[in-house]
Amino acid sequence: MTVSKDMDTARSTPNPDPIQLDAPLLRPEEAARLLSVKTNWIYEAVRTGRMPCLRIGRHIRFTRSMLEEWLGDSIEGGA
Repeated sequence: MTVSKDMDTARSTPNPDPIQLDAPLLRPEEAARLLSVKTNWIYEAVRTGRMPCLRIGRHIRFTRSMLEEWLGDSIEGGA
């Protein structure tokens, strides 16, 4: 099963970068625990666009692979 990163555009156009749901989606609290940061930091990073997320309605979710890729890119880019 795949889920589009942007649910609105998924209805009208095909998404070239689908997300594979081979593991459960993580809530912000779980992402914070994995990254050893406060949950408020997660919300702020998503709000400012520094951290990718999946938006499902008004809910914010992550995949573990999404967080691992973002962390790797952040380390390489020095962000």
